[in-house]
Amino acid sequence: MQAEFRQAYERIERIARSLGVRDVEVIIGSQSEALTRFANNAIHQNVYEQSHAISVRVQKDHKTARASTNRLDESSVRRAVEEAIALAKSVEADPDMLPLYSPESYTSVDRFDRATATADPEHRAKAVAEVIRLVESRSQIAAGIYSTEQVAQAMFNSEGVEAYHTETMADFSITAMAGDSSGWAKASAVRLADLDPLALAKAASDKARLSTDPREVPPGRYTVVLEPAAVLDLVGQMFGDFSATALVDQRSFLTDRIGQRLFGENITILDDVYHPLQSGPGFDGEGVPRKRLKLVDRGVPGELTYSRASALKAGVKATGHGFPLPNEIGEAPLNIVFEGGSSSVQEMIASTDRGILVTRLWYIRDVDPYEKIMTGMTRDGTFLIEDGEVVAGLKNFRFNQGIIELLRNVESMSPAARASGEEAFDMVVPAMKANDFHFTEVTRF
Repeated sequence: MQAEFRQAYERIERIARSLGVRDVEVIIGSQSEALTRFANNAIHQNVYEQSHAISVRVQKDHKTARASTNRLDESSVRRAVEEAIALAKSVEADPDMLPLYSPESYTSVDRFDRATATADPEHRAKAVAEVIRLVESRSQIAAGIYSTEQVAQAMFNSEGVEAYHTETMADFSITAMAGDSSGWAKASAVRLADLDPLALAKAASDKARLSTDPREVPPGRYTVVLEPAAVLDLVGQMFGDFSATALVDQRSFLTDRIGQRLFGENITILDDVYHPLQSGPGFDGEGVPRKRLKLVDRGVPGELTYSRASALKAGVKATGHGFPLPNEIGEAPLNIVFEGGSSSVQEMIASTDRGILVTRLWYIRDVDPYEKIMTGMTRDGTFLIEDGEVVAGLKNFRFNQGIIELLRNVESMSPAARASGEEAFDMVVPAMKANDFHFTEVTRF
């Protein structure tokens, strides 16, 4: 695949030079994804898609533009180059535009698993059938997806950048539904052996069973035990603010707060693409190697992400977190790793006199961007804790909760693990026990 990608780049470079452009940057990708979908205790869809994409950026006279195509024939590739050149001519010159990035060495990350890449419909169907048998035996209804994919990506430019990345990923998600309750579980893994659909199905089914005939308790401030998916989807709303561009634009909640203790001393957060539970390439949208960052050190926000442009303005080195140019976002961390604790979820529950266990959150939106107050709802497994035990399922809540406040009130954490949700990208996060979580109203379900 690397040889094919390089040949494609060389062809694009020749076309660009024949049209009078020397500076060219190319991102080439190939992806195959297979998905088995099930609902009402039956598989109802199996799909497979293979796609290719070429994205061409040209740069000349302090102007730049990008064009893309998913067709690899000569005429389509030429048309993409011509379109990028035409678009570049039409934009205003940027006197601050940097030359294309010059190459560096890259630290390889092993993210390819042959078992994941070769998983076939029969493998997924057998796993789903086993899941459905379990849920059906409990008089519940299962719905969800099981997908496997492999991705190959390369980046080249006319200054000599040549970076490659291959990756596999398996995802399983299930909702188990009973008459008046539901349970949910989801996970992803680079390696197929690290994904256990049956264990996830059992967890979802157990939650549906335990939350039957849910009670209603009044809204207010409660001690909560947030499972990793709930933590991920809520705290995931703040990481776009760890951007030098966002700070300069004063659209980050970290404005005037860098170096202050903002969270509890037990909160340390990294951006680390090289962590064994992480995913993604070791280079950014311009080919800059990703650096490991300590975003929060014992409650104090510290390091930020820098693209080449924002780094030049700040007089520092780029961190390898920039997005493909041109863009208005700048940069952001994408490989979040929390330093967790040593408590299990069961230990957190056992240490709680009265509180609420939350499986997941959804429909999360900003209320106050600077104070990072978010609103949303619980879903698919909300439980009452009394005297150290889960005693009943609860009707769901709407919450208004500040992320800053939440991370000041964390009492204990589990070891961090790779987690998946629906409102933010996958991260390595712990479950958390936190005090004074603000539930504002009870929903009707």
